[in-house]
Amino acid sequence: MAVTYDFAGKTAIVTGGSRGIGRAVAAHLARSGADVWIWDADPVPADGIRNQTVDVTKAGDIKAALTEIVAGTGRIDILVNNAGYLGPYHGFETFDPAEWQRIIGVNLLGTFEVTHQVLPVMRQAGRGRIVNMGSLAGKEGLPNLAAYSAASAGVIAFTKALSREVCDTGIRVNCVAPGPIDTDLIRRLGNKVVSDMIGASPLKRLGAVDEVAALVLWLCSDASSFNTGAVFDMSGGRARY
Repeated sequence: MAVTYDFAGKTAIVTGGSRGIGRAVAAHLARSGADVWIWDADPVPADGIRNQTVDVTKAGDIKAALTEIVAGTGRIDILVNNAGYLGPYHGFETFDPAEWQRIIGVNLLGTFEVTHQVLPVMRQAGRGRIVNMGSLAGKEGLPNLAAYSAASAGVIAFTKALSREVCDTGIRVNCVAPGPIDTDLIRRLGNKVVSDMIGASPLKRLGAVDEVAALVLWLCSDASSFNTGAVFDMSGGRARY
């Protein structure tokens, strides 16, 4: 049985929303009535969704895009911090420092910067939903993904800390930590790596982007009013704690 939500009248921002998990989240929010804006460095048009070219590591991009949205709607109800960069699948000793700086910049500092600018709009309204996309890597630390693991761990800790700072409001801050999901991001790691990931999964498959989107929508809904500072696994049973 399909679960449906009514987000009519709500304004949502999904970073990194042109592809993969972000695109699924944006599409589900739009079908549920939300006014959805995708922030992406390389936006792809989608029916019923508005796109803005935003590099989440650039404060000026964020400010300009946010100003346009607030001028038109006066509100931000939902923020899904999904923009991410996995980087190469290499041992840490062979990693180019420029690569891990980019990984930290997009995944962690990008989440900081976007939230830092959007949160005051939510606080003024006294309500909102922030969902940060972390990763199973941030909970367990995955070999050959050291920088990505560190960035994801930072997103998880940030979620917990920020949730406590805004618990005097109607703003709820949560995190989703997916394991391997069937996206181009994962497929680019190569058939051998993907096969090993599937083999390590108790469910013996990759997750689907629509499965992740369903969890994100629940966290954005009024049904999740008592959840804040939580990290929700989406790992097919792979997570060990």
